[in-house]
Amino acid sequence: MSMKTNVTGGLGRMLDRARRNTLSDLLVRTRDRMPEKFAVAYNGQRLNYVELDEMVNQTARAFLDDGMKKGDMVTVMSRNSLDFVVVNFALARIGAVMIPINYMLSAEDVQYILEHAEVSALIASEEYAPVLDKSAESLSISQRYLMDTLGMYDGDLAQWVSLSEVREGQPVDFVDANIDDDDLAHVLYTSGTESRPKGVMLSHKSLVSEYVSCIVDGQMAAGDVLVHALPLYHSAQLHVFLGPSIYVGASGVILGAASPEVILKTIEEEGATQLFAPPTVWIALLRNPEFDERDLSTLQKCYYGAAIMPREILKELAERLPKAQFWNFYGQTEVAPLATALQPEDQLRKLGSAGVPTLNVQTKIVDEDGDQVPRGEVGEIVHRTPHTMKGYLHDPDKTAEVFKNGWFHSGDLGVMDEEGYITIIDRKKDMINTGGVNVSSREVEETIYQMDAVSEVAAIGIPDAYWIEAVTAIIVRKEGTELTKEAVVAFCRERLATFKVPKHVEFTDELPKNPSGKVLKRSLRSRYEKLGD
Repeated sequence: MSMKTNVTGGLGRMLDRARRNTLSDLLVRTRDRMPEKFAVAYNGQRLNYVELDEMVNQTARAFLDDGMKKGDMVTVMSRNSLDFVVVNFALARIGAVMIPINYMLSAEDVQYILEHAEVSALIASEEYAPVLDKSAESLSISQRYLMDTLGMYDGDLAQWVSLSEVREGQPVDFVDANIDDDDLAHVLYTSGTESRPKGVMLSHKSLVSEYVSCIVDGQMAAGDVLVHALPLYHSAQLHVFLGPSIYVGASGVILGAASPEVILKTIEEEGATQLFAPPTVWIALLRNPEFDERDLSTLQKCYYGAAIMPREILKELAERLPKAQFWNFYGQTEVAPLATALQPEDQLRKLGSAGVPTLNVQTKIVDEDGDQVPRGEVGEIVHRTPHTMKGYLHDPDKTAEVFKNGWFHSGDLGVMDEEGYITIIDRKKDMINTGGVNVSSREVEETIYQMDAVSEVAAIGIPDAYWIEAVTAIIVRKEGTELTKEAVVAFCRERLATFKVPKHVEFTDELPKNPSGKVLKRSLRSRYEKLGD
């Protein structure tokens, strides 16, 4: 028998409110469960869950008093801070949509985002307020808030008001707005490697379901003490670690930047149990002299993602942090961003794998027609999950393109083994077409990482009149070591097919990276493109 309930009016609203599960509700429930628990710390300031929630309420009330409302698009541009966390939940509490901006974007890209998203309010640290002022010159935006200023800002920022000032004296009681689970919570703009940045629309429902997958498959718990070192504007730190940690009632220490010295010092001083970092940051930690000088014995749960971890680096981490367990988290912004996880017990058994789909994700590997390929064959990774975005903001054509056949198409190439474990072969755009044959940049990198003198390496394709693209290795040597181009080529010839051996080998002091630790291969291609002339 089918039963259909159609409740409207006041009763319907009461039922919706009783059943609601938004980002705002997560914090309230944690406050009620563990009011005195240490929630977040930043720059010497420590708040328990009651204090954090009250600051969120005061900030939300200040926004409402200034005319901010549900559905307003609000840009946030800042390094990590306590105010970043407070603003995240305050905007969610009133139903406004948060748009965190990568502070390394060009002024042109920032202007594009402000105009494309039809932003109505700006929130920034003093460092980036002038950037937003310049980018918003052609827009009429009166609401401008400064973070972390305590009222100390100069005349150059006369249009701006300090958050600490506007929330001072505001009531601390709960702000209850009319929000639905599937209302927009965040719009996260992608890096725009192929074209203009795209606005990924994530609802409260998308994020909460993703948090559940993170908690279950990452074995997260209230007893965890996290170091939030990577940028909170990025979905990985914000939605795989900060959000889930608030959900379970863990404690977090917020760092302004991912400095290896500060990360290592914080782990020791705070007795941190949990750390997330992309491979480039893990490598920087390993190479820092303080790695062996600091007491890192409290680290229990270590996570990597955002890029593929070289096998040799993972082996070294396991040797030098023997008490820690490691997880590989894989996904992309469009799935909020977790899709698959490799558990600690599988790290060596499935070395190099991205693991299996997480709790709320269904994944398969398909060919160009969208048909599932047999196990062991390469294809595109696609997902079905409540994590996934509602689409790209103001871009139905691109939305339709990535949701072909009712699956989200990741753009990543992978292979699934007989046990269901997925290995990422490469991004489609990172495959190198040399002589008409595709070469995985990852395979070249993994090979070169086996050389003792190599600290970091990036493999890219350089335009070549004969080869179409020439395989090129850009290498950072370990400090105090020597390595020649000839030695790299000889090493690769012994281990790779001839067409995969680098045609060019270049050495550099460091690889260009974005704040989340991803190597900027587009910058490398531009820098070295003349090698093929």
